Order: sequence, then structure tokens, then C-alpha cells
Amino acid sequence: MIVDSLMRRAVVTAPASASVREAARLMQERRVGCVIATEGDAPVGIVTERDITGRVVAAGRDPDATTLRDVMSRPLATIEPAASVEEAAARMKQLGVKRLVVVLGRELRGVVTVTDIAYAEPALNRSLIEGWVKSRWEG
Repeated sequence: MIVDSLMRRAVVTAPASASVREAARLMQERRVGCVIATEGDAPVGIVTERDITGRVVAAGRDPDATTLRDVMSRPLATIEPAASVEEAAARMKQLGVKRLVVVLGRELRGVVTVTDIAYAEPALNRSLIEGWVKSRWEG
């Protein structure tokens, strides 16, 4: 199975200059856990619900004055759509991330999550969870 077959939703993007509040509203409206920050058409970073909680709210930053560029994770952890689900799982484990941005050249194709992989390939669950927990709590 390949990564491209896992993506079911259109990717949600916002300019890197958008406020965190705008991005939070967009995530709530679209029912997603992340927004890909862009400059022009190019993806340049990712902002997750966790980033908003930790880097904005807990840090006491103003969500209207804080831009995605201020808090986005970069460089992006990416993978090509033709990569296997096993490759995606290994990359997530290696990088200690729960999401990979799917790109073909410079074209943004989507986001694949650890949950997508868990549903598609249950045999990979233990490896992914162990890698994520280890990076999260021990790293």
C-alpha cells in the first residue's frame, strides 16, 4: 500500500503570515489537527493543535499578533505519495513525528498521520507507538 492511497481529506493551508487565531478557526471549521503554512504556493511549515497550545497559549502569546511563521515547525517532515506505508511509518518513527506532509516535487498533496497508518496497517501500530512515545517522553 502506498501513502497516496491513505489521504482522504484535502490539505488545509494558510499563509505563513496568517495569525494563529485565524489558523485555529480554520482548523476548527475544517475539523483537522494541523494547518500547512505556505509562502506563495510552497509549503514552508506546519502548525498543529499542540503547537498552538504550547507555543502560544501556554507561552502567553497573543494569538492575534502571533503569526504561523512565528510558531510553525520547520523544515517540514515530508514524504512522496508513491512511498510505501512502511516507509512512512519508519520515517515518522525516525523523526519522532505524528504527521508527514506529502509532496510531489514542490506540489503539496496532503498530510498522512500516524492514525491513517494505524487504520491501514495495524501491524505497524506497535512500532509507531514505541517510536513516538520514546521520542516524546525520553527525548
